[in-house]
Amino acid sequence: MKTSILGTLCLTVAAGLMSTSAIADTSDRRIALSNNYAGNSWRQAMLTSWEKVGGAAVSDGTVAAADAFTTAENQVTEQAAQIQNLILQGYNAIVINAASPEGLNGAVKEACDAGVVVVSFDGIVTEPCAYRIAVDFKNMGKVQVEYLAGRIDGGDLLEIRGLAGVFVDDEISAGIHEGVAENAQFKIQGSVHGDWAQDVAQKAVAGILPSLPEIKAVVTQGGDGYGAAQAFKAAGRPTPIIVMGNRHDELTWWKEQKDANGYETMSVSIAPGVSTLAFWVAQQVLDGKEVPQDLSVPFLKITQDTLEVSLANTQAGGVANVEYSLDDAKAVISGN
Repeated sequence: MKTSILGTLCLTVAAGLMSTSAIADTSDRRIALSNNYAGNSWRQAMLTSWEKVGGAAVSDGTVAAADAFTTAENQVTEQAAQIQNLILQGYNAIVINAASPEGLNGAVKEACDAGVVVVSFDGIVTEPCAYRIAVDFKNMGKVQVEYLAGRIDGGDLLEIRGLAGVFVDDEISAGIHEGVAENAQFKIQGSVHGDWAQDVAQKAVAGILPSLPEIKAVVTQGGDGYGAAQAFKAAGRPTPIIVMGNRHDELTWWKEQKDANGYETMSVSIAPGVSTLAFWVAQQVLDGKEVPQDLSVPFLKITQDTLEVSLANTQAGGVANVEYSLDDAKAVISGN
């Protein structure tokens, strides 16, 4: 699975040119993860990947610490206070999955002024001193509509959004609406927030379905496809094309429907292991390497043809994933 996913992500590693041995220059450096939210399977997988890769880096002496901290609520003020505490605790680098692109800029600037390296990913920050690892979330929304345009002649859509007020939610939704604007045969008839969680999405979809006409397709953000399918089933309505978000339960349901009646869709999300790329970027900056301030990585797409292999390599309750090695990170850095 790793080979196929890495191929999908277009990561080319030059064999023999990059060493994975411990880096003595960072062996006494401490890296912290500041995470704003952990209430769905993607975030849990992200934290697990961080702990796995960061823990190994501590064990082999590459860094002295790779600790993870998650705020109780998705609140800017709470995460800003957390970042300030990490500065006081003497961390040399802080990796951030941010509650807001702009709201944490003051705390991020404090960290930079204190000599702390700041790397943001997924939920990125706009403070110029920070490093950013971004996915083109807007395009991730737009490709869903483009996929539908190649499948059906048009029709009414239901949009399931993510966590309200978060940069990622706004960007994916903007891409979906841009795609609809360019494909006038589609119309969004309703929009609900599923918080990237199946149970929340199911309840939200069930609540809006009675007011909607026949829905031809559901555009999503990840962690909501299975919940949407269950809501349509419970309402006794035809199952539309539901774009999935790489979660195990979504892929399992898709495989069952594919085997039973040839159901076709696609699935797309950012790999939660992007946290490990952020870890290695922070380590490389601490090691004195020249790193671009802005890095980009592709999202992870699963098609009708790659469903079985993706599902077989996705942990139950988890998300299709790739974890980055130091070599992978160097390749991404040089590629950008």
